[in-house]
Amino acid sequence: MKEILNQIKCLTAGDLVMLEWHDASIGKSLSNGVSGIDVPVKSWGVYIGTLGQKRRHIILAQNCFRYSDGLYDIDYTAIPVPWTTNATIIAKAHVDEAEAKDLLNSFLVNEKTKSDKPTLGRCLKQQRVRNHD
Repeated sequence: MKEILNQIKCLTAGDLVMLEWHDASIGKSLSNGVSGIDVPVKSWGVYIGTLGQKRRHIILAQNCFRYSDGLYDIDYTAIPVPWTTNATIIAKAHVDEAEAKDLLNSFLVNEKTKSDKPTLGRCLKQQRVRNHD
């Protein structure tokens, strides 16, 4: 655990990384009695920070949709730090520091901005699209 904490300390917002971790199990095996307890996972994304008060999570931005003035909607993965087994930096500063800050700010956006206008971020109700009758 000490080694992974040192690896995480080396990450900088904007780094493209691969995290290795073990996902939770629902207690069923996939086939032939194989244990499903340790489910190894590899996740790639742009590191934007480590957040959480009760349980720290590493946040990886994976798809970033830029709307305007640095406002993004983000597909992300939040990985509990204790579940992480390895962190590999693929590219330092893959996203520049200013954009990484915008990604983090968009991730943390509340329902209202300082101007009291709704944002395009997580506060919007997701609409279901129907392509076929």
